[in-house]
Amino acid sequence: MKRQIIDTIENYDTIIIHRHVRPDPDAYGSQVGLKKLIEANYPEKKVFASGTHDELLTYLAVQDEVTESDYEGALVIITDTGNTERIDADYYKNGAFILKIDHHPDVDPYGDLRWVDTAASSTSEMIYELFQEGAEAFNWHMPNEAARLLFAGIVGDTGRFIFPSATNRTFEVASQLITFDFDRTKLFADMYEVKRSILHLQGYMYQNFTIDENGMAYLKITKEILERFDVTVSESSQLVGSLGNVKGICAWVIFVEEDDQIRVRLRSKGPIINTLAAEYGGGGHPLASGASVYTWKEADEVIEKLKALCASN
Repeated sequence: MKRQIIDTIENYDTIIIHRHVRPDPDAYGSQVGLKKLIEANYPEKKVFASGTHDELLTYLAVQDEVTESDYEGALVIITDTGNTERIDADYYKNGAFILKIDHHPDVDPYGDLRWVDTAASSTSEMIYELFQEGAEAFNWHMPNEAARLLFAGIVGDTGRFIFPSATNRTFEVASQLITFDFDRTKLFADMYEVKRSILHLQGYMYQNFTIDENGMAYLKITKEILERFDVTVSESSQLVGSLGNVKGICAWVIFVEEDDQIRVRLRSKGPIINTLAAEYGGGGHPLASGASVYTWKEADEVIEKLKALCASN
């Protein structure tokens, strides 16, 4: 499969790489890491990383401007995105060929060619494996910037190597990536240092979450609460794992209100939750998923369903 992907890359002069909406470090890491890798080994090709830029991830990269006409005859690669609803793109279907590279469950087998590996810790880990194939067969080399991005993607999706998704293979890949020349200390600071306002919101979360006898916890963060603590919806995503530090929690959901929807951020220490997220148009990993609802009544439905999952766990 990896050789087939490289052959496909070699056949196109223009390559546009997409990732999922509401990006995280693995989304940027795999997307822009692959872009840097292709540019380094095929400097004659035009390669774009497309999507709505998230200012919180500027320390990793910024997104390119892409026009509808750029898609004519182009290879479209979509990384780290399990289903088409979550692709951050307007014109991706206008490309000549669509390639999916992902580590989420293949619930939506879109694309003309797919490489899905649910055993991988992250899509960034998969991109490194693609590099290894390219290095062996085509003498590919990896620029330091690509290594930095892929390392960040792996760190982000494994929770700094804490999650069970971090396998022996993950540590092997990480050990090879850190041999490249980039500042790991600065990267970790960029990834995990937060503003005081966010820490104040975190204190509010610890004081106000609700937990039941089976360890199901939830918290509703309204627009008024965000305004009170001067935290944006995007910034609040940095706190989604906070309740995981509470002893006795089985799974939790944090709702964050926006103008037109309520974001649903689901996490679990046991029960599979991506199927619940899929019921509300979302998806993700078995133990870390997201979705959207549009009323607080729907939010209460999610709470009841998550309570049932924890009760039966």
